[in-house]
Amino acid sequence: MDKYKKLAANTVIFAIGTFSSKLLSFFLLPYVTRKLESGDYGAADLVQQTANVLIPIVFLQISAGALRFALDKDSNRTDVFTTGIRTMAQGYIIFLCFAYPISRIEVNDFRLGEYIVLIYLFVLTSGTRQYCQQFVRGCGNVKIFAVDGILTTGSMLLFNILFLGPMNMGVNGYIIAIIASDFCSIIFFTVTNKLWRYVSFGKVNKKTKWDMIKYSVPLMPTIILWWVMNVSDRYMVTYFINSSANGLYTAASKIPNFIIMFSTIFIEAWQLSAVDEYDSKGRADFFSKVFKVYSGGVFAVASGLIIACQLITKILVAKSYYESWQYVPILVMATTMSCFVNFLGSIYMAEKKSVMAMVTALAGAATNVVLNLILIPRMGANGAAIATVAAFMMVFVSRVFNTKKYVNVKFNAPFMALEMGILIAQCVVMIKLETGILMYAIEAALAVLMLGINYKSIYELVDLLLIKFLKRKKKSEK
Repeated sequence: MDKYKKLAANTVIFAIGTFSSKLLSFFLLPYVTRKLESGDYGAADLVQQTANVLIPIVFLQISAGALRFALDKDSNRTDVFTTGIRTMAQGYIIFLCFAYPISRIEVNDFRLGEYIVLIYLFVLTSGTRQYCQQFVRGCGNVKIFAVDGILTTGSMLLFNILFLGPMNMGVNGYIIAIIASDFCSIIFFTVTNKLWRYVSFGKVNKKTKWDMIKYSVPLMPTIILWWVMNVSDRYMVTYFINSSANGLYTAASKIPNFIIMFSTIFIEAWQLSAVDEYDSKGRADFFSKVFKVYSGGVFAVASGLIIACQLITKILVAKSYYESWQYVPILVMATTMSCFVNFLGSIYMAEKKSVMAMVTALAGAATNVVLNLILIPRMGANGAAIATVAAFMMVFVSRVFNTKKYVNVKFNAPFMALEMGILIAQCVVMIKLETGILMYAIEAALAVLMLGINYKSIYELVDLLLIKFLKRKKKSEK
């Protein structure tokens, strides 16, 4: 199959599953923000993010190893799956020994000990779901992966309505809904893929075991560093201001998920193509062309999101959260840069250079922490957003230079600088003017300019994802 058609087919399949789950976060936001006060919503987010950063530590990020090694055509998938399950079991047993010190953590008015049982359940179910999910994707069962996304979306919606509505369980209900939904997903993956077939109670190949661990362990600090760039600012906003301010900042961070939704759908399919085509002669041209159309689409979505951020915020969140819109434009820029960073991360994945992924993430995390300490006390939550933009820019630039030794992806630096300049101008206009005909006139002009300079890339992206996919579908029907 043509490599572009295969990428298009996988993207559409992943879109079916991923789009529904990402869209859920927008549909749920009005409901959740009406059921939870800003302080409670901020606390619920910190519980969720704390569990998310613990998962790669407890399980050594072995789910990434499951994906990468299951993709290898000559791999023994029983050895791969069993190695991961054993690693996770051993890690969780050790994790149980740290319940007391974790429960003593306090950040201003937020006490982690109140939610310690939920955190442990969250880590177990979410970590196991991630592992099953990545193994199934690595085995090529992308349709099952997509169906799970739809089913998980439905179960999450039902559990949230039940636990936050009639049962009125507050923060606990919000977290339990996620745990219950993840558990249902584990059952689905286990049954549909008969995962017990890949469990061995005997010895596994030592080379597979150590190669997986060698690949996965450097990704553990990478994920933590990624968490520092994405989430640590919420702890710092809570520390320097309060949980209510973090609740507003958290609500604002949901809006850029439109870009994450677009990016995640593409990147999940792209990772498979990156590994498949990595040894081909024309890989540099392939990577360069895909990045060009991908970046054009990301910039266009980001520009449209900035101009519409006030309207989207008004629709999606409760009235008491409306002022959170002021954080959205800069967070959109941060998300845009993270999309480009993730694209370059696929090169490290294909090359199995997880150490370099960690090193480049370290540069970004250090930038983020230093700037958070400087900017949040002076600028409030927008200081945290600016720090995140700078951190992702640092990672992107370092990866651009470092990945050239593996794949010489061609970047049009002046053109990308112009696109970033347009986004910066949109942010300044939106935040400074806030409202009025002049503000919307300038925003509209900048958005049209962004669409104009990316017209060719957007057309090629549509051609890649729709036209090539439809042609492939017609051929298969014949």
